[in-house]
Amino acid sequence: MRSTKILLLLLSLIVTLMVALPSIIFADETVVSRRTTVVTTSVDTVRPGDTIRAGEIIGRSNYPAVQPYLSPGNYELVRQGMPMRIVPSSRLDWPPPYLAATEKYSPQCSLGSDGSLNGYVAGLPFPLMDPNDPYIATKIIWNYTYRPMHSDDADIRYPEIATYSPYDDDSPINYISMGHMAFYNNVGRVEVPPIPTDPDARASGIRSKFAMFPFIEPSNMHGYGLLRFRYLDTHRADDIWMYNRESRRLRRETESTQSDVIAATPAFNGNPGSSMGGMVIAPTAPFANTLDSDSIFGFAANPANYNYRFLGERRMLAPVHALRVSEAACPGDNHMRCMENWEIRRLYVVQADARPNTNMTIPTRILYIDSEGWFVTASDQYDRHDRLWKTLVNFVTYDDRAAPGARVAVYPYKRFFQVGMIDADLESGYTSVASMPGPHAPGPDSWYVNMGAVDNSFFTTANLELASNRP
Repeated sequence: MRSTKILLLLLSLIVTLMVALPSIIFADETVVSRRTTVVTTSVDTVRPGDTIRAGEIIGRSNYPAVQPYLSPGNYELVRQGMPMRIVPSSRLDWPPPYLAATEKYSPQCSLGSDGSLNGYVAGLPFPLMDPNDPYIATKIIWNYTYRPMHSDDADIRYPEIATYSPYDDDSPINYISMGHMAFYNNVGRVEVPPIPTDPDARASGIRSKFAMFPFIEPSNMHGYGLLRFRYLDTHRADDIWMYNRESRRLRRETESTQSDVIAATPAFNGNPGSSMGGMVIAPTAPFANTLDSDSIFGFAANPANYNYRFLGERRMLAPVHALRVSEAACPGDNHMRCMENWEIRRLYVVQADARPNTNMTIPTRILYIDSEGWFVTASDQYDRHDRLWKTLVNFVTYDDRAAPGARVAVYPYKRFFQVGMIDADLESGYTSVASMPGPHAPGPDSWYVNMGAVDNSFFTTANLELASNRP
């Protein structure tokens, strides 16, 4: 009898453990799940107490209403006549492969003592933001670096930059156009093999590659091009080459020259830039331009060359469901005058100060970064005397294609496309407006994102010279 009772007790204990064990296992999994679940911000739209209303058109008569929701520089653009249409806000979802990579790999990411990123594989490094974290500014910049806009590769065909004089803002004084603006990431790949890391990363130490070539217009820059490599070692400077077709010369450039305006670097016209970024002393009209290479997409400089300070999280207006060139109602050629959609967004505000001895023409940038899409919506740039000098606004759209008539570059889910940008010199009055694609592009297919349109073979100095010397 006693043995029977013992057996019954043992069986009862075993059953209890069998029931409890799955609970223990799933409790552990729940903890892990909480660590890896991506927390997305709730949609923040116009509130009853706001000074703006959905559907409202902002123009010269009522522009003061938007001042609390814009950067000082962007507000100046509206004051000068940039129109806005206030629309309801909506959520921005990431591409599913990028979301899956974030949930899988983000728990292993951390910052080194020097601000370097450790343990990164793919996706967003830091999906959980704590405003009390003393390192939040650096984490925001790393999230921007590996943003979901183009995780693997991108080839933007026929972008254009039109520059307008303060004396005539109806017709551009020149165009700069090029065949390709392309990216390739060796790490963080989630859609196009090799995934998640290209073997070239280990062989070359290169993290990402950028190309901008060949230049098509103006005629005296035809065939010029730029190539830029960024390394996994954050202490290593970018390798930058510029090709001059006229002299058939490939020249190395420094990182500091990339904060000078495009066409003001030595490889183009011998002008190393100035306190006015080379604009006012450009030798010929075709070189008039305000946009610098480090401001492409809002912030393209080597992150290691800056110190960062978190200025807060703000409810601000940004164009994240922007109209495309073919859709926008513009009174003239100047797309700064186009009526665009702006909505309330939650933005992280980060101040980027160039480190000593980097000799950046733009020493201070205030970056406004969307807390869902992780792209720069605006940037105010200050000169060496801490005066507001230039301002930038990015026009981003969220759709399954970059242009309404696209037939090839179409995606199974919505993603982010930057379709335009305004870079305005508030001191000189010159303004450059970038369109991607440009209004003179041969077709609507322009943004080839994570489609394998370019690979490592595209980003070589030999290909730069070959493409730049084609008729």
